[in-house]
Amino acid sequence: MDQDTDERTSPSAGEGVRAVERALDILAAFGPAQHDLLVADLVKRVGLTRPTLYRLLNTLEKRGFVTSSGEPQRFRLGPAVARLAHAWSTTLDLTALARPVMTEAWTFTAETVALFVARGDMRLCVAEMQSPQPISFRRGVGYSEKLVRGASGRAILAFTPLQPGQLDAFAAGTNTDLAWLRDQLTITRERGYAMGHNELIQGAYAVAAPFFDTSGTVAGSLGVFGPDVRLTEARVHDFGKVLRTMADHLTVSLGGVPLS
Repeated sequence: MDQDTDERTSPSAGEGVRAVERALDILAAFGPAQHDLLVADLVKRVGLTRPTLYRLLNTLEKRGFVTSSGEPQRFRLGPAVARLAHAWSTTLDLTALARPVMTEAWTFTAETVALFVARGDMRLCVAEMQSPQPISFRRGVGYSEKLVRGASGRAILAFTPLQPGQLDAFAAGTNTDLAWLRDQLTITRERGYAMGHNELIQGAYAVAAPFFDTSGTVAGSLGVFGPDVRLTEARVHDFGKVLRTMADHLTVSLGGVPLS
């Protein structure tokens, strides 16, 4: 047996692996709703004894992965986690990450599927899979449109924090009925997806659901559109419910918290 194999299978190596697993379990116990935890909270979540937990927390704190304050002592994720998150997010290829979800939506609906990202008061198409059916609609990668226009834009806008008067500014020059728009944004927030009919393309239905990044910010929308000669309003609602679940999966892949 060579030296490397012996080290990997030795009792001390096994203990080291278990310590790493336990440390990762501690870090995974934190979340948006569990960002500030007592030792008692962590004991329940990771199932470790207090001595073992304190020993691992001490190591994680020395390395900057957790911080603590107060009495009783409360723990939070530390700056080292933020550095790793930044390194991960800057190398993220959204279109590659979204491809399996888009393929699933394309297979389920047999309609054109598009991925949009937010750009100020606009949305930009960054990926698209055209329907295999003879009659279909497409916009194309690089297409951009105002957020206030179309289901894919409203799916983003409904979850975008706005300052007083900002919605009016976004809608300026679009002939959008602001009362109708506000109602649609409320409906979108309630059901988790937006719908449109005969808006940007005459004879087309569109439906879209938002996805979110690791900071909880809406990052874009996953949309489907097709002709109303093939789609009914009820079927589009069915698509919307499925899209919401698929968009939630994309959110999780981005490190965010889904709507569901």
